[in-house]
Amino acid sequence: MDWQKSLGFTDRLRAIQSLTTAFQQTASSAAYTEAQNKARQLESEAYSQAKTKDEYDQTCQKAIDAAESAAGGAKDIDVQHDDEFRDPDVSSDPVGEKIGPYLSCFHHFDGLHSRIYRTKADDGSLRAVKIMTPHMMMAPHDGLREVRLLKEASGDHVIRLIETFKLEGGRIVLVFPFLRYDLERLLRRDAITANQTRSVLRDLFSGLAHCHKLGIIHRDIKPSNILLDSPDGPAYVADFGISWKEGDPGCEPSDSKITDVGTTCYRPPEILFGYTGYGTSLDLWAAGCVVAEATSVGHRALFDSGPVGSDLSLIQSIFQTLGTPNEHTWPGVHVLPDWGKVEFHPFPAQAWGGYNARGVLQCPRSSPSVDSLRGQSEALCGGGPPTSLLLRTLISEHV
Repeated sequence: MDWQKSLGFTDRLRAIQSLTTAFQQTASSAAYTEAQNKARQLESEAYSQAKTKDEYDQTCQKAIDAAESAAGGAKDIDVQHDDEFRDPDVSSDPVGEKIGPYLSCFHHFDGLHSRIYRTKADDGSLRAVKIMTPHMMMAPHDGLREVRLLKEASGDHVIRLIETFKLEGGRIVLVFPFLRYDLERLLRRDAITANQTRSVLRDLFSGLAHCHKLGIIHRDIKPSNILLDSPDGPAYVADFGISWKEGDPGCEPSDSKITDVGTTCYRPPEILFGYTGYGTSLDLWAAGCVVAEATSVGHRALFDSGPVGSDLSLIQSIFQTLGTPNEHTWPGVHVLPDWGKVEFHPFPAQAWGGYNARGVLQCPRSSPSVDSLRGQSEALCGGGPPTSLLLRTLISEHV
């Protein structure tokens, strides 16, 4: 069958991995081989019997949902034997670095313009210590602006800034609660259930609604910037390093914002075509991409920017999925600064019903969590036509 020719080895392997993880929840960890064999058998039957890619995806997802339901709906992450999710025990390390009042800090992660340490506060709580050197940063990165906007954005689903202080050499330190998980890792390890995913996405949109009400655009929404202390949540929007608010002394004018923001496949089409007057729709587009990735079999990104993160590759991927825009589907598209510099084939939009051509799942249409998130989506969908289309479709039908 034609659809089987387009399904690559990696796609089938992702489905098998998702099925294996789900089947393991109904047995002990010692039953991994049995779960994997069962997953391979089911995937093979789905592959040979399904008449379409949609039918193949539906068969696999129904099996995953049934296994999760039988296991009580929660995936047990073995933090004792999984280094990636192990609860950091700073007291077991022989020596640590002194950073301000924190006497024993241990390196955890290096960002583009920061270094993150983990430590324990006097009350025993774990904390993340982020060190930046503002005068070494280049726009759109700004450590001092990050501090200001984090303080202003304080809320239930925004990462809490506990304190800040200065070090020699012009360095500043931001202290946060240390959260063990981020959504990107949970998705990559297939360590989060559908119900947990819906809860995380609801928290994401709650955090964005709060920020947008304050006039703050995050500008880098992606799974790795959604932090949790447990797969059950709550989830928090984090990393405000390139965020923007009109009137802040470190921000660009509203009609000439920097377009080199966001991360690869989460960047919206308006900035890819040089539009500098963008608004909160930038965050909403990225959030829609997160919804698609979080609810798809294998958790593939909705759009593909190619091996080197090319803007042209990303534009083509967006058009191949949503259809090439025109004045009817996106009024005003022709006034974008870089529109028309490259001519694109008029791709038709892919079907969104049930499963789309890239495997985005359709979850139950009505439940308390779905209805709540749908209500938030209607309130948030204030962006241009592409953002509204992506959000309303993904949130109202797939979450």
